[in-house]
Amino acid sequence: MADAAKAKGDAAFKTGDFDTAIEHYSEAIELNSSNHVLFSNRSACHASLKQYEQALEDAQKCVDLKPDWPKGYSRLGGALFGKGSPEEAAKAYQKGLDLDPSNEGLKKALQEAEAAGKKSPMSGLFGPQFMAKLATNPKTRAYLSQPDFMQMLQMCQTNPQMMTNFLGDPRFQEAFSVGLGINMMSPEAARANGGGPPGMDTSAAAEEDDDDMPPLEEDPAPSQPAAPKPAPKPAAKPAPKPAPEPEPEDPAKQKKQAAAKEKDLGNAAYKRKAFDEAIAHYDRAIGLDEQDISFITNKAAVQFEKGDYEACVADCDLAVETGRALRADYKLVAKAMARKGNALVRLKKLEEATQVYHKSLMEHRNADTLKRLNDTEKALKQQQDEAYVNMDTALEERNKGNEAFKLQKYDEAHAHYTEALKRGPPSVNEEAYKLYSNRAACYTKLGAWNEGLKDAEECIRLNPSFGKGYSRKGHLQFFMKEYDKATITYKLGLEKEPDNAELKDGLQRCMEAQYKFNRGEATEDELKERQARAMSDPEVQNILSDPVMRQVLNDMQSDPKAAATHMRHPDIATKLQKLMNAGIVQMR
Repeated sequence: MADAAKAKGDAAFKTGDFDTAIEHYSEAIELNSSNHVLFSNRSACHASLKQYEQALEDAQKCVDLKPDWPKGYSRLGGALFGKGSPEEAAKAYQKGLDLDPSNEGLKKALQEAEAAGKKSPMSGLFGPQFMAKLATNPKTRAYLSQPDFMQMLQMCQTNPQMMTNFLGDPRFQEAFSVGLGINMMSPEAARANGGGPPGMDTSAAAEEDDDDMPPLEEDPAPSQPAAPKPAPKPAAKPAPKPAPEPEPEDPAKQKKQAAAKEKDLGNAAYKRKAFDEAIAHYDRAIGLDEQDISFITNKAAVQFEKGDYEACVADCDLAVETGRALRADYKLVAKAMARKGNALVRLKKLEEATQVYHKSLMEHRNADTLKRLNDTEKALKQQQDEAYVNMDTALEERNKGNEAFKLQKYDEAHAHYTEALKRGPPSVNEEAYKLYSNRAACYTKLGAWNEGLKDAEECIRLNPSFGKGYSRKGHLQFFMKEYDKATITYKLGLEKEPDNAELKDGLQRCMEAQYKFNRGEATEDELKERQARAMSDPEVQNILSDPVMRQVLNDMQSDPKAAATHMRHPDIATKLQKLMNAGIVQMR
């Protein structure tokens, strides 16, 4: 089951469906948590989705399980690099290279990590301490929940030189000021913030500015002393600008996000085998977003695991219907059809299941679906064969075949024996071997020797002690002029039934035919026909292609007396006898 889940994950990974791949790999890990490859593959999926924390966790688990596997360190380095730690990534890549020094992928990754680590002396600028300061400041804390802002920080963590691209963003200026204590804000933004970075006491600085102001010019008045001018009032600070109201989110987008969350909850419940809870989550997801049929197919999968196959079929039909209306990805439609086929198999509706599998394959050709189709077709044929069994009808057909054979109606007899085997196959009929023997006799009379030979061999396989099976096979081999093979068959039969006259007669005919050929008394046409048959025999072909035997044959042709010398060697003598029996070599 773990291998099957892994295969599904691999297939999803190849198509770029990383979320589905993660689901399958997670299922496989639950079934076999000691397989380091599963953690490696899931880490790759998380990294492809830029989920570097999860990727790092899986990569570390992979390395823990298989510390001598170079690829595990490749996954670990990739996750660390994605998190903005090129120095740590380089260390991981180096460990992998220590295990496999010739690994070009690890070499290239190490070079990139080292280059990223040396790009700027400010490589560690946006580290954990920087992030902690942002999180504790009331104003910058809100920025950490904004995806575009976090993406800016991640890019700067990976390459600090990128910060120059974001200096025009007030959020970035403010975060930089808070995190490093350096005022990078514009004068207007600084005044709006009270003259300095957030959190800094600006009252003293304001007072110092007032003391440094130049004295005011006074108008001369000769008649009387000038009245003292009132001290200038400190300039009123501008009211802080109100924070911009957040733009209202698109309701449709909110519903999609809520649906995705319900799907995740359903997946988690499914993994815990809390099936009713999972169905409830999927139903809520379907209600929130009717444009995604994956919610319906996931629900169907839960119904299947619960054993409610009728409900699974209904959900799959709904998924297909919805997918057609929405023109959804054909792979999702094919997946729903395949899942329906699986449920129909459990309901013993094999014929309907094969039709659904065929439709699924027309949408998208999938190896797993094709295998299920082949298995279901075999099971359907077996089911149909078993439903066809009737021993009374089998006996009746056998008797009809015997009557037709006596009347020399061999075609008709063959048809009756074939029907008798369908009605009473070997699995339920202990005497099925006799039907194969009788049908072999029909083939012999009809000149269909190869078909007859197969039936005779099946007869012997079913009952090795039945002498008639050997005589049927021997007769067919004799007619095919394979006298050496027929001789062996007759001898095997006589070991089972030493007094069998038919086997003795067959053996005698074989020996006479062999003597006739060996003495050179066969006609030229008989000799050519026998040699042609022999040349198609793999054993004869192997003997003739043997360099030693080719030399032996050359010696015998140039010096007939050499045959006596070679015949003293048992292995060579056996091969020469085979060639003589086949009519390739004649001894005179």
